[in-house]
Amino acid sequence: MQEIKIPLDWPNLGELEKDYVLKALESGYVSSAGPLVREFEQRFAAYLGISQAVAVVNGTAGLHLALKLLGIGPGDEVIVPALTFIATVNPVVYAGARPVVVDVDPWTWNIDPAAIEKAITKHTRAIIPVHLYGNPADMDAILGLARKYGLYVLEDATEALGSTYKGKKAGTFGQISVFSFNGNKIITTGGGGMLVTANPDLARRARLLVNQGREPGETEYEHKEIGFNYRLTNLQAALGLAQLERLPEFLATKRRHAAIYRRELQGLPGLSWQEELPGAESNWWLFSIVLDEGKFKANKPVLIQWLKSRGIQARPLFKPVSQQPCYRGSNFPPCAIAAQLHQNGINLPSASFLTEEDIMAVCAVLKSY
Repeated sequence: MQEIKIPLDWPNLGELEKDYVLKALESGYVSSAGPLVREFEQRFAAYLGISQAVAVVNGTAGLHLALKLLGIGPGDEVIVPALTFIATVNPVVYAGARPVVVDVDPWTWNIDPAAIEKAITKHTRAIIPVHLYGNPADMDAILGLARKYGLYVLEDATEALGSTYKGKKAGTFGQISVFSFNGNKIITTGGGGMLVTANPDLARRARLLVNQGREPGETEYEHKEIGFNYRLTNLQAALGLAQLERLPEFLATKRRHAAIYRRELQGLPGLSWQEELPGAESNWWLFSIVLDEGKFKANKPVLIQWLKSRGIQARPLFKPVSQQPCYRGSNFPPCAIAAQLHQNGINLPSASFLTEEDIMAVCAVLKSY
């Protein structure tokens, strides 16, 4: 098996992370009880410029919790994009609601506002826009539709930490937004996530629900609601604090790598990539390309294997929700644009510890095909 020399996106960890985690270990606080969780929440909220942040065990749990906070349940419909990781959609089902899948825009690869409006019914309660691979969705249009039809906007910003839309941080537009700190995200806590909101009442209830429905700091084992064990640990928060300090470094590297890819691949026939909207700035979590097989002379599996044979890790774009076996029989529409992007789309190495020479090497292999 060919050794991976240039990975897709692994964690970027160093001495600062070791120092923070060691201090947490020495303090004796390793579980969900510990001062670093609250400190992480406060620093994260300050970075975004939003008032409330509640740490959760992962992004999926954060989305489920957000739907619960918004009162979404059986009989309700929630509009989601066809091209996204499955964790955008599954929490809608956990809540007992019905996901309504709509197609994406061919340039940004994000949910298409025109398709959203066509899908709205009297049962629609919320829209979940996803900033796919860190690229901000058209929030002006989405918020306009939400106001017009009286809908909630739940931002799936799990891939978009540090991205901006018209000068405002992604994840600060919806009633609630959720971030992920999975091992391959911009920053990581191993697992983990963050629910953010400008509404202190929603945040207060979120803190109750993540803690099995028990008030934080309560002496008695009294549970006011049927909640969840969705808490982040103090050890994870320690890692998150270190990673948050290094976020500017990670973002600068990701954007520099994306600029190299665009510059070097610009003249290569049969290749295109995600486009940013005017006023939007992606964090370029994963730089991804789409092949035009008629011009590039290779299909997706062949090119992925070609890269792998040279020690370069690549993977397909997310499989559209309408094609997922777990949703067979759900009568989701085929969503032709999402299907075409998946058929021909590849994520390229984007790890923040890669060098400019690594990215140039990937470009050279693509050019040599």
